Order: sequence, then structure tokens, then C-alpha cells
Amino acid sequence: MHVAYWIVAGLLALFYAYAGGKKILQTQERLRPMMGWVDTVPMPLVRAIGTLEVLGALGLLLPPLTGIAVPLAVAAAIGLVLIQIGGMTLHLSRGEVREIGLNITLLTLAAVAAWLATARL
Repeated sequence: MHVAYWIVAGLLALFYAYAGGKKILQTQERLRPMMGWVDTVPMPLVRAIGTLEVLGALGLLLPPLTGIAVPLAVAAAIGLVLIQIGGMTLHLSRGEVREIGLNITLLTLAAVAAWLATARL
């Protein structure tokens, strides 16, 4: 279980650090080709989502690595599940049913990370 958590958490952390960092640092024009939804969402909200993604990535890794507040890893994974539920809701409201495949995959991995982190405590 320990190795499985680190594999799942590491992959999720890499993805969310990258995706969240892009949302925080790039302009709306640079994000638009990859994320068409940024036109319908205010940029402060896009930046907030990016910040939550980066914090979620850190929350998956830092508490277990340091041994400090380890239950925060479970909270981070659950938070990432909630972000994906919001993403799926946004895509479905825009009629982008084909776009939710990645959301479903990330939601599943985050749920698995939450379960593995719970099993570790």
C-alpha cells in the first residue's frame, strides 16, 4: 500500500502542479487553446482553481514526507476529487461530454489516493 500511494500521489502531484501552475502564471489568451472554458469563467476564479490544484499537489506529498499532519494528505486528495467534480459539472454545462474523460480519470486517481492515504494512517 505504501508504494502504491507514492506512485498515485506522485503522478497526481506532477499533473496538478503543472496544470495549476499554468492556470496561475499564464494569461487567458495563452490558456484558451488548451482550456476553452477560461472564456466563460472569470480569471480570478481560474487563478483560484490553479492555486487549489497546486496546494492539493503539495498536500499529497508534504505531510506524508515530513510526518507532520499526515491526515492532510487525505484532505488534499478529497479536495482534488471535489475539483474534478466541479470540472465535470462545468464541462457538462457547456455540452462538452467528450471532455470529461480526463476528469473521470483524475477523480478516480484522487479517490484511490484518499483511500490509500487512509489505509496508511
